[in-house]
Formats: sequence, C-alpha cells, structure tokens
Amino acid sequence: MEPDQQHSPGFSSCWSETGFNLGSRLLVLKGEPSEIVIHCLKEWNINKLCFEFDTEPYYQALDDKIKSYASLVGIEIFSPVSHTLFNPAEIIQKNGGTPPLSYQSFIKVAGQPSWSSSCLSTSLSCLPPPGNLGSCTISEVPSLNDLGYEESEEQDERTPIRGGESEALRRLSESIADKDWVANFEKPKGDPSAFLKPATTVLSPYLKFGCLSPRYFYQCIQEVQKNVKRHTSPPVSLLGQLLWRDFFYTVAFGTPNFDKMRGNRICKQIPWDSNDELLAAWRDARTGFPWIDAIMVQLRKWGWMHHLARHCVACFLTRGDLYVHWEKGRDVFERLLVDSDWAINNGNWLWLSCSSFFYQYNRIYSPISFGKKYDPNGNYIRHFLPVLKDMPKEYIYEPWCAPLSIQTKAKCIIGKDYPKPVVSHDSASKECRRRLAEAYELNKKQNGTVSEEDLKKLRRKLEEDKIQESKSKRLKQKSIG
Repeated sequence: MEPDQQHSPGFSSCWSETGFNLGSRLLVLKGEPSEIVIHCLKEWNINKLCFEFDTEPYYQALDDKIKSYASLVGIEIFSPVSHTLFNPAEIIQKNGGTPPLSYQSFIKVAGQPSWSSSCLSTSLSCLPPPGNLGSCTISEVPSLNDLGYEESEEQDERTPIRGGESEALRRLSESIADKDWVANFEKPKGDPSAFLKPATTVLSPYLKFGCLSPRYFYQCIQEVQKNVKRHTSPPVSLLGQLLWRDFFYTVAFGTPNFDKMRGNRICKQIPWDSNDELLAAWRDARTGFPWIDAIMVQLRKWGWMHHLARHCVACFLTRGDLYVHWEKGRDVFERLLVDSDWAINNGNWLWLSCSSFFYQYNRIYSPISFGKKYDPNGNYIRHFLPVLKDMPKEYIYEPWCAPLSIQTKAKCIIGKDYPKPVVSHDSASKECRRRLAEAYELNKKQNGTVSEEDLKKLRRKLEEDKIQESKSKRLKQKSIG
C-alpha cells in the first residue's frame, strides 16, 4: 500500500525479521481478508494498493472484492503477474482462448520469457516504516496451534524445512553451487528414498510462499547452463521443472472447476469408490505396505516428500490399488504439504489418477518393487516406520511374508504391531485396471458428456461384475476341491 500521509502504515511482503532489519515490519491482522483490507484502506487513507496477481479462484474472488472497493473510492491498483514465469492469461490468448493441455504445446506457445535477460534484484536497502496503525488490531505471528496443527515436543516430528527469504536464498545458493548437479539434473532419475540429503532442491515451499522468485531461480539456472559444456533440457531438466509449474498454473487458470471431477471439461468421469476406511488407512499410514506407509509418515512429520514418493502414494490410493477418489487424496495433501499449491496439487492428482494429462492406466507404481530398487536395505522405511527397524531386508517391503519366528525376533508381529495389507496388490491393481477400462470406454462413448446417472449405472455394473467374478472363482475352487 502506498500511503498519502508520511506516517500512514504500509504492508510489507517480507518476513518479519527481514522487514524489521530494513526499518519496517510484518503486520498480521485477523479476520475475513477482504473486510480487513477494506477496513485498513479506510483507516490508513491509502491511495495506491500493490499486490501480486493470483490465479487461484479463492484469492481471485477476494481480490475482485478489494478491486471493486478501490475502484469505487478512487484507489489506484497495481497488481503485476510475478509469481510465475509467464502471464497465464497471455499464454491462453496466444493459444486461441484455451490453455495448452500438453507440456510440449505449452512450451511452443510460451517461448522465451520476455524478462529472461533483465537483471533481477534480490535485495532491498529499506522499506517504509509501519507508521500510525490507527484502530487496527495487530496480532502476533500465529503459532502452529493457532493454525489448527498440533505442536510436538519430539524433534523428529518437526519438519527440517524452515521458512523465510533468507533461507530460500541460502538453499538456492547451495543448490546452484554444484554446477554439474544442476547441468545433469534429470527428474525421472531422482531417488525418492533419499531423506538425509534429498535428491531435489526442496525449493518448492519457498516458491509457493513467495520467499523465492521463480524468475530469479530461472535466471540462476540459465547462468549455470551458459557456463557448462552440456546440460539436460526440458521437460526433465531443472529449468524444465519451473516450466512444469507454469504449465499447471496456466491450465488451472483457464479451466473452470479444475479442482473437481464434475464440471471439469478436461477430467475423465470415473465412478471412484468412497471407502472411508481405506482412505483413513492410507492417510494414517496403516495400509500394511511399508513403502506407502513410510511416505505418508514423512508427509505428516515433514510436510514434504520427493515427487516420486508423491506419485507412488497417489497412484496407490487411486488407480493403482484402492480406487478411492483423487479429490480425497488431494484434500489430504492440501492439508499436510508445506508446498501445497492449488494448481500443482490438483494438476498432479489429475495426472496420477489418469483423470487427465496422462492416460496409461496400466502403468502403475508397485508399492513393493518401486521403492526396493532405490533402497534395497529399506533404510527409508526403518527411519519413518521404526516398528520395522529390525525386520530383515528380505522382508522389509513385504513383512507379511516373514515367518512368525522372524517377526518375533524383529519384535514386529504383523496384524498386531504393524497392520496386514489392506488389499492384495495383484488382485486390487487388476480390478482397478478393469474398472478404469470400463470408465474410459464410457467417456469415449459419451464423447466426454458423462452424466451422474451414467456413472451410477456403471458403478452398479462394476459391482455386479465383481460379485459374479467372485461366484465364478468359488465354483471353480469347489470343483477343483
């Protein structure tokens, strides 16, 4: 905000410590956001309001309220697009009014960012002082309890990710210092089980909260690439990951109901199950599959896990094994991830559930063999599931296969100390593939206009087929016996 009086307060986008060091501070106010901001605009006699353009529907609705009021009373608005590399609206306009629905088409339309050769600064010499706060009640920075999260005294329960711009720039500097690593970064080859030193930059939370400019990050990568003989290219390169981020932002911005199955024109209509018991087992790390449960424990403790680990648990919940609606898993990630981003979170769940973008539903992440190829000893599992720390490596991914004597020696009886698998992976994944094949056929037949009644009919058919298949199996077993 730009005040019209020397001592009127302004909002700083910096974190409190940085703002204080530069002569200002972070002001925290509680209440309905649009009402609070409008009250401040009145109280502080503001004549210019500056804020970053936001593509998320919730914040767009809030921003529209503020802009309507500002227009009414003659307050100037400055709202630049700076949270992404490109302006999503411009990409959509260039593409004929609809967002590009593939990464390659997005890259083709987007081209090079117009600012890519401009000098971007990451430092400020000073900020305006807060001034007279009037009758506005300023609160302290909220605690975890204030935000609805339980505070734990156990150190291993705390995320190693610390907030703030200074920490973001430190992490960025540390990442790009290894020029060979930056040049050779190739996303599919990362190790999802690496937790002591993650196989990625872990900069996603800082991008999400604005602690790190994606444009500055882009330029830092470009600078490294200029000074090496060869480097990887998008979509797998480090630069490619920033472009993936913009791709999802653009599609989300241009797709009504992007965060839902119903009313979402790019989403396959699939009659997912609403099994609260399976959802809870997945969410609470009680599936009986150690690789899956260890990932979900890391999510709850750290608020972060490697992107391939996210792929594994998302696939397992939806099209891989449990056939639970992707929106349910999305909600859990949204609650627990420190880098949860509306566009990227929804985009990835659409992708991993084979509801949009990616349609090869026969390709799944095995909850047993996938983790084993990265971490055959199971160190990741032993760290996040200490109940299994003494289980021999031969059984660490399938502890239910261990003889009782081995379970006893490992002090972990399956079904007592650690749960039995909630499903048989082989039969569950086969059933998921059968259901998805039927759902895809329905979407093709209806040319994408699948009604709620169509989904109900297909759900009934799938259940009837399952019952009939079970009867056939029993008769076959009886005849063999």
